[in-house]
Amino acid sequence: MILPLIYYGNNLLRTRSGKVKQIDPEIKQLCFDMIETMDANNGVGLAAIQVGKPFRIIVIRPVLETENGESYLGDAEIYINPVLSNPSENTEILSEGCLSIPKLHFDVERPVSIHIEALDINGDKISKEIIGFKAREIMHENDHLNGVLFIDRLSAKKRKEIEPALKEIKEKFNN
Repeated sequence: MILPLIYYGNNLLRTRSGKVKQIDPEIKQLCFDMIETMDANNGVGLAAIQVGKPFRIIVIRPVLETENGESYLGDAEIYINPVLSNPSENTEILSEGCLSIPKLHFDVERPVSIHIEALDINGDKISKEIIGFKAREIMHENDHLNGVLFIDRLSAKKRKEIEPALKEIKEKFNN
């Protein structure tokens, strides 16, 4: 089922999400609904809070590349109660967008790699090093779990510049 997204200006986006205590049928259904919602909105990542559910769940579709350099989306991945650690000292600046802040894309600096520990949909432990754009996707979605938006990572000057666009989103989607 496609769930309604919440948008910039909704206070829930600033909420720290709580741990999933048990992966029961409702949580599993939420994960599947999140994937369907992400796909329906042409996203590559989604945090549960973006559909109004304050649980530490993120879903992504990794952006992969063929040998010819063409991009395509990989299979959806689910991370429950993710814990990120060991960010690389190397960083890169790439453009990011967000389903909760439609049509705005800005350059954000993030580490090139990160370690993640989480549970999958079956409750099995995931522990691995993630590199490249997939690491960026996970860090972006994990920020949501802590009430942080990608625009919070912009310079004060850039934030000031985009205030009118943010105000427009607030008014359009939160009435």
